[in-house]
Amino acid sequence: MLTMTDRVAQVKRQTGETTVDITLNLDGTGKGDIDTGIPFLDHMLHQLCSHGLVDLRVRAEGDLHIDDHHTNEDVGITLGQCIARALGDRKGIQRFGHFLAPLDEALVEVALDFSGRPYLAYGLAIPTDRVGKYDTQLVREFYQGLVNHALLTLHLRQHGGINSHHIIEASFKAFARALRMAVSLDPRRLQEIPSSKGIL
Repeated sequence: MLTMTDRVAQVKRQTGETTVDITLNLDGTGKGDIDTGIPFLDHMLHQLCSHGLVDLRVRAEGDLHIDDHHTNEDVGITLGQCIARALGDRKGIQRFGHFLAPLDEALVEVALDFSGRPYLAYGLAIPTDRVGKYDTQLVREFYQGLVNHALLTLHLRQHGGINSHHIIEASFKAFARALRMAVSLDPRRLQEIPSSKGIL
């Protein structure tokens, strides 16, 4: 039987470009201890903790002297692996999540399904190339890495927004809330995998 202590995972990923070490508790209280070396990404991951009520410890070291790409992507990949490991066979979860998050003029919608089939429908139109020093092309790379390794179907839709920071942050807040919904336990079928196929 699933309990609140079962859904913790740690993954360390090491390549010639990065070292990423993540510990995730899906049933946390929103605590974040995050240092990726990319301040804007740290800020977004704190949104994931706060609004998804997950506890997250992230340590990443990478070739930031080149650019942020490898570290950003590998954090997404490792987080996806952590989510998949924490969920196990996905027995008892709600599976689907959806949220529409406003942030001032920005409005972003997320719908997701822990289907076992990775797919990203990326609908963000971020108007500037950078937020501070952060390359906004990397938002898609982060989500793609996460989706591929969490075995997750994720649809991101932007309904409004002219400020790049607001758009990206609204997407993380919406994702956090949808994730929280999808991984929550369904008391009516704690012993069942939520699929007519019997597997996810």
